[in-house]
Amino acid sequence: MIGSTEPSEAAIWARKTWRTLEPIHGMIYFAPEAATRYEALGLHDRSGYFASRSAPMGAVPATVVIATFYNFEPKLVHESMHGVWARATPAQLLDARLAAADAALRRALPGGWDAQHMQSAAELARHAAEAACEHPEGRPLFAGHADLPWPDEPHLALWHAQTLLREFRGDGHIAELSTRGISGIEALVLHAATGEVPRAALQATRRWDDASWNATVDALVARGWLQPDGSFTDEGRRVRDEIEAGTDRLARLPYEAIGEDGCAQLRGLCRPWSKAIVSGGLIGFDNQS
Repeated sequence: MIGSTEPSEAAIWARKTWRTLEPIHGMIYFAPEAATRYEALGLHDRSGYFASRSAPMGAVPATVVIATFYNFEPKLVHESMHGVWARATPAQLLDARLAAADAALRRALPGGWDAQHMQSAAELARHAAEAACEHPEGRPLFAGHADLPWPDEPHLALWHAQTLLREFRGDGHIAELSTRGISGIEALVLHAATGEVPRAALQATRRWDDASWNATVDALVARGWLQPDGSFTDEGRRVRDEIEAGTDRLARLPYEAIGEDGCAQLRGLCRPWSKAIVSGGLIGFDNQS
């Protein structure tokens, strides 16, 4: 056993707070405001997603995107990244992404927001994110984002803070998977086994074909983690629980900086905005494997 399935109190705060705030960040992957701005730069379909999210690392090649995004079919990444930096610079994409976040949040929250509440939420989230920024080691995608300037407007500062916290957690999740020798597609198949996201949705968004998926199920059956129908064995569920607990532990540092009370306050402030984003149909399923 590599780790325990019993999370610390701080790891529990980390998970709860990340889950509550995730729509504030995650909506950028589904908002039409983002696609429109990327298309204006000549980037269509998945090219805008891969290029905009990797842009904080600079004009990196597709192999770096494959490494840091982890669970996408490599051919999809190569096709999507082909020629992107000849059409748009990282700076142009970062500007487009921030403008899209601004427009999408304003649309998702048409009644606006209490200015003091937003200021308080932005300050708390920034405090947590800046604590994370002191520890970029081993987290390449997060580190690129950590070097970006902070937006002035509170709602964009909150969005940027949650983006940092999300990428900090995501890089830790990849570290946990890599340590256990779990590949990107294996992580997706294990995710599907939880029932949280349908197999069809994971395959479609990451573009893994049936042959690759079924071969991976067979490999995980041989490993003793899955049943032939793709559901968990007891051992597989234990491993999945350990992965999630390990991810929570690796993500806890920034939330420790604001403490349990700060996390509770941040969740309370942001919960109505996150609910509005989800109920307005601005976000799909969780992007994390």
